[in-house]
Amino acid sequence: MTTSVSSLFSAVLDPVNRHDPYPLYTSLRRTPVGVEADGTYVVSTFREISALLHDPRVSSVERDEAAGGSDDIHRLVGLPPSFLRQDPPGHDRMRRLAMRPFGPPHSPHRVADLQPSLEDIAAGLINEFPSSTVDLVDQFAYPLPVRVICTLLGVPLADEPRFRAWIDAALTAVLPDRGALGDLAQYLGDLVDRRMAEPGDDMLSALATDDGPDGRMTRDELVSTAMLLLIAGHETTVNLIANSSLILLRQPLWRERMLADPGLVVSFVEEVLRFDPPVQMLTWRRALSDIPIGGTTIPKDAPITLVLAAGNRDPEHCTDPDRFDPDRRQVQHLGFGDGIHYCYGAPLARLEAQLALRALVPALSGARLLEDPPQYRISAVLRGPRHLRVALS
Repeated sequence: MTTSVSSLFSAVLDPVNRHDPYPLYTSLRRTPVGVEADGTYVVSTFREISALLHDPRVSSVERDEAAGGSDDIHRLVGLPPSFLRQDPPGHDRMRRLAMRPFGPPHSPHRVADLQPSLEDIAAGLINEFPSSTVDLVDQFAYPLPVRVICTLLGVPLADEPRFRAWIDAALTAVLPDRGALGDLAQYLGDLVDRRMAEPGDDMLSALATDDGPDGRMTRDELVSTAMLLLIAGHETTVNLIANSSLILLRQPLWRERMLADPGLVVSFVEEVLRFDPPVQMLTWRRALSDIPIGGTTIPKDAPITLVLAAGNRDPEHCTDPDRFDPDRRQVQHLGFGDGIHYCYGAPLARLEAQLALRALVPALSGARLLEDPPQYRISAVLRGPRHLRVALS
């Protein structure tokens, strides 16, 4: 039997509950697979989410996309979908191409080699903190991953104010701003053209000139991939660092522990990814055929939303799930998703968050939050504080 969860899931999406959606997730899990009034199936328990993330009957190509129209930000500006919005074999080819200049086996040291510059960026940002108050989002959690992704891709950091405005318009509006997205696509297209003509040592240049077994990306595929990597390459990490910082401020015990044992940062970040992940849900899945699961059947062509953050706190999967505890025996989490769409940038996000927090902890000695709860971003999908204002002494 299928149970309606419409009013409950509407409350999850309501920005008024953004500061703490977790009690709502607890209620949502009582119906592991529920259905909204519009026919969307909402999945909120770990076992069912994990199964669907590995199920080839679940497509990342929305029904409207398959019919030629979509609210996907790439298609809105006439670009092919990114590999996040593709199924095999197209997904596999695009992901392999995107991975060649980024990670193993072809570029095994790309992320690890960033550690010295990451440490320098974090230290430099902290040294610029004023002596009294600081906004840890605007002055630390945001600029750190932006500088890193710009360096990796070969995007001029001086252009950050321009692309930040375009990306904000794409992610914070109820409907994406087509004009802003068009400006971003034009900007990245011009950048891709320059890298194709005069390659450098950045990832965009490598993608534009690599002649691997899958051939090269087309120009439009390059622009689409650049848009994905620029946006996803910093937005989720901003939230991961900010959510981690908020826990450190609310629970000073972990600041003291991390000062005494810097190695604790590894399990701390993993517990943040379980306890308060930056990506709360995946909203663009679709059933390719009838899927019996969780005591019901998701019918063919039905849209599916996977509430990763609810699954992470499923008591059937994790003991005492609402308690933050980096000392717990590490449990599998969905903070980076799973299956063929497992987060492309997970190794980089982990390294950025670990090094950022290791550098930040000494600066937070005696610090206190000036707003609790802080102001949150509007998005229910990418959840994190919009500001994190802190008194340093």
